[in-house]
Amino acid sequence: MKPPENARVYELPASMIWFDENGILCSIAKNVPQTLDEAKASMILFTEITGGRKVCLLSDNSDAPPVNKEMRDYAAEVIPEIAKAIAIISSSSVGTMAANLFFMLKKQPYPVKFFSEEKEAKEWLKQYL
Repeated sequence: MKPPENARVYELPASMIWFDENGILCSIAKNVPQTLDEAKASMILFTEITGGRKVCLLSDNSDAPPVNKEMRDYAAEVIPEIAKAIAIISSSSVGTMAANLFFMLKKQPYPVKFFSEEKEAKEWLKQYL
């Protein structure tokens, strides 16, 4: 997954994000560990970028590192405030494992589905726009 040439891309410490032509927020995880303070600062930026509204998120977790319990707890607290639905794609077993671990341990109040193809993930997300 990569941003189209005309997209406004935002670089966050642990991800790169942009809106696609349908209004889906696309995110590519970077392979960098993140502290809780960094995650909180990123959430402030994320909220500014989204205008404080809930979004449909397509997340490419291929390079996402595993996260500790503190980070999982924080994510479980804040993601429901920003997500209508999340589609996750990953081309790596580590990225898939990290996402699976989070969603197995932390039940969330929004739909989540795993995909191998970006096109299928976007089609599924469109129903929640």
